[in-house]
Amino acid sequence: MTFPAESLTPAGRFLLDRRRFLSDSATALGSVALASLLGRDGLLAAPSTGTSIDPANPYAPRRPHYPAKAKNVVVIFCAGAVSQLETWDYKPELIEWDDKPLPGGPAVTFQGPAGNLARPQYAFRQRGKTGKWVSDLIPHLAEMTDEIAFVHSLTSKSNTHGPAENFLSTGSVLDGFPSLGAWTTYALGSESRDLPAYVAIPDPRGVPQNGANNWGPGFLPAAFQGTTMSSKSPIRHLSAPGVAPAADRAARDLLQRMNARHLEANPGDGKLAARIASYELAARMQLSMPEISDLGSEPAHILKLYGADDTTNPDKAAFAKNCILARRLIEKGVRFVQLFNGAYASGGKLNWDGHSELKDQYDVHAAILDQPAAALIKDLRQRGLLEDTLVVWCTEFGRMPFFQKGAKGRDHNPDGFTCWMTGAGVKPGVSHGETDPLGQKAVKDVHPLYDFNATILHLLGMDHERLTFEHNGIARRLTNVEGHVIREILA
Repeated sequence: MTFPAESLTPAGRFLLDRRRFLSDSATALGSVALASLLGRDGLLAAPSTGTSIDPANPYAPRRPHYPAKAKNVVVIFCAGAVSQLETWDYKPELIEWDDKPLPGGPAVTFQGPAGNLARPQYAFRQRGKTGKWVSDLIPHLAEMTDEIAFVHSLTSKSNTHGPAENFLSTGSVLDGFPSLGAWTTYALGSESRDLPAYVAIPDPRGVPQNGANNWGPGFLPAAFQGTTMSSKSPIRHLSAPGVAPAADRAARDLLQRMNARHLEANPGDGKLAARIASYELAARMQLSMPEISDLGSEPAHILKLYGADDTTNPDKAAFAKNCILARRLIEKGVRFVQLFNGAYASGGKLNWDGHSELKDQYDVHAAILDQPAAALIKDLRQRGLLEDTLVVWCTEFGRMPFFQKGAKGRDHNPDGFTCWMTGAGVKPGVSHGETDPLGQKAVKDVHPLYDFNATILHLLGMDHERLTFEHNGIARRLTNVEGHVIREILA
């Protein structure tokens, strides 16, 4: 069947032009030749940004993009959204405006009608050589303000706990994206052969609102998900109940030989190699993890430093043991430890979600957090580990400057809140960014959480724009297409 040229579109007639076809062919061949020459000489504009992973050895140490200030990270994640106004962000004008309506303020917020402005529920006082005002709620951590770099002007993309936890941990409010720890271990591997590269330690009272999304691998290879354990709950399924150690070793040796033969018969099978690598790591962990988890070797003065010997507050003692476990993991070369304080939604009883009785609930939560977290930093420092370890304190968003109507608590506030860092590569004793005089919105040096995560990667020697993974045809990264390093808090 033939068609007259008049029935074709202008674009179709354009393609039938013989002279133009020959001209375009010559240009195309020249372009292919030029691209080949540029590629051979390494002069193409966009270098590969992916990370080369050996499935048989996924945790092998890998070079960062540039010299790193930090080799390891401990993240203390306070679930439930800690109020910046009761902890780190002193707003004396709230005292003057106490129990008065906010002029032009919102009539309704996340959980209902807004009430009057409410003064900080704890006294603030100046601390250390910097004279920074910090709350009496957290006296042990307050003593350390001269060592901390505060960012008071962070913002989130969500005012709902689950999506906001996702945004802090993964850079996306949606499920299914890799966590910060997964990106870190994907990029850098681990210095330890016998332990997981990434460990998540849930609060003794339960897991956070969005659970495993906070330490999941998303679309990265499954090897880079966090391994969950705590002082109360060791790693599950590490050994076979009722099987003698000698018989277990013999079975593992036989399985290793069979796997090796199968891999020889199927070279290039990355999934098989990765599975064998995970089994071999589990076998080594059977020997290393019991030693790490056994806190009986810790001297009495260390248990006292952390508050792990507190018989009057079992939740505090359990969290303190989690903090000791975090230190022991860092000592053994674990790359990334995520330590949770606070569990799932419970009306503020099990986490920092202070909607109704903020002060009464915060009295409970601060007693669990304060001494153990401060002791972890002190202990890392006295052992010389803080020189190579970045310690991050974070929460998913902040709180409003007014109480909710008919309650004594504050509603969700993603528009201005505080997180901080200390340790390797961090400038001590600085406060960066500001919220407005009543603490509702970030107004100076405003930073979305993308910037906070970009700064963590920077301290690990990673360029957040170059750390990518291709998923569904898109070069994904932790900071999406945004993010800037907060250089004002770097040493």
